[in-house]
Amino acid sequence: MRPDTPGPRTARPRLLTGAAPILVSAVLWGTTGTAGSLAPAGAPAAAVGCAGLVLGGLLLFLTAPGARRLPAACTRRERRLLVLGALAVAAYPTTFYPAVASTGVAVATVIALGSAPVFAGLLALASGQARPTARWTVATLAAVLGCALLVLGPALTGHGTPVEPAGVLLAAGAGLSYAVYSLIGGGLISRGHASDAVMGVLFGGGGLLVLPLVLGAGAGWLATGRGAAVAGYLALFTVFLAYRLFGRGLRRTPASVATTLTLAEPAVAAVLGVAVLGERLGAASWAGLAVLATGLVLLTLPA
Repeated sequence: MRPDTPGPRTARPRLLTGAAPILVSAVLWGTTGTAGSLAPAGAPAAAVGCAGLVLGGLLLFLTAPGARRLPAACTRRERRLLVLGALAVAAYPTTFYPAVASTGVAVATVIALGSAPVFAGLLALASGQARPTARWTVATLAAVLGCALLVLGPALTGHGTPVEPAGVLLAAGAGLSYAVYSLIGGGLISRGHASDAVMGVLFGGGGLLVLPLVLGAGAGWLATGRGAAVAGYLALFTVFLAYRLFGRGLRRTPASVATTLTLAEPAVAAVLGVAVLGERLGAASWAGLAVLATGLVLLTLPA
C-alpha cells in the first residue's frame, strides 16, 4: 500500500483529509503581506518573496523522503510535467509581486487569487482531469465575488485608485501559474507519487530558478536581523509548512476545488490588517467576507 493512500483504519472524512490542510495553508499564506511589510526599508518586494521561495523550496526538497528519487521514478511525460511545474512555481512570485507594485496589493490579490480557480477549472476540463460540477461552479462564483468585494470595497465606495493594465496582466499571469502548478502537483499525486516528494521537487526547482533574481536584486537586506527574520518566517511557514499541507490536501481534493478553497487567504490577510496593522474595513468589505465564507463552506460540507 502506498504511503499516501489511507487504509480502512485510517480513513477519515474529506474535511479532515482534504479541505482542512488546504484551508490551513491559506491561513498561512494570508500572513504573507503582514510579514512582508516588516522587511527592512528598501528591500525589493519581489526579492523578499523570492527569498522565501528559495529557502522554503530547499527545505521542502531536503526534508521530503523520496524527492531525490522522484524524477527517476517518473515517466518521461511526468518528468516534463515536473519541469513545467517548477517553471510555474518560479513564475508566481516574479509576476505577483510586480503586479502588487503596479496595481496595489488589493487589486493584484483579487485578480491573481480570483482568476486561479477559474484557470484551474478550465485547465482541468481541457486536460480531462476533472469536469467542473455545478456545486464547484456556484461555490467558486460566490468565493470570487466575495473576494472582489472584500479587497476592492474601498474602490467601490469611490476611494480607489486607477488600475494599471500591465499590473492586471501580471496578476492574471500569477493566477495562471498557481493554477498550473496546483494541477500538475495534484495530477502527479493522484498517480501514486508521494505528495511531499512532489512538492519538494516542484518548489526546490522553483527556488533554484528564482535564486539569480534574489542575488541580482541585492541580498544585503538578508544580513540584517529583521530581514533574516522575515525571510525565515516566509520560508518556514508560508512555503515549507504551507505547501507540505497543501500537497497533502491535494491527495483527496481536486486542484480546481483546492484553488477555490485558498481564496480564504485574502480574508485572513484582511482580518490581520484590522487586528495587527490597524486597518479598517467598510461595509462592502465585510459583506464580501461573508459571501466568501459562504462559498468556502459550500465546498467543505459533505456532498
